[in-house]
Amino acid sequence: MLPVDAATIRVFLHVLGASIWVGGQIVLAGVVPVVRADGGGDTVRAVARRFQWIAWPGFVLLLATGVWNLAAVHVSDQSGEYITTLFVKLLLVGLSGAAAFAHIIVKRPAAKGIWASLALLAALGAAFLGVLLAG
Repeated sequence: MLPVDAATIRVFLHVLGASIWVGGQIVLAGVVPVVRADGGGDTVRAVARRFQWIAWPGFVLLLATGVWNLAAVHVSDQSGEYITTLFVKLLLVGLSGAAAFAHIIVKRPAAKGIWASLALLAALGAAFLGVLLAG
């Protein structure tokens, strides 16, 4: 069996956080229409509140392991292209979190949908750039 080291644990935890944050949003987007049709708005709100108990710790895990990743790759030793890609990724991470938070606090259904969509798109973009940076 291959040895397990800190780098393996760091990357595993980062992928776990991304699976929760990004994957959870994708799953929720697919489930909400069915929940709304079968259970109504109160049930959708209950499902969304429960999801937050899982999603936000996943986001915090992403942030913590992201900082750990930055320390491990020695950003100051990276190329300009790497740093630019990293900067865009970090902007998308911030946008995803901010849009998800805005989704929680706005009241109008149309605005909630826009913010949720923006949170997911930004999360997908950040995930893609994360893979690009790791390659």
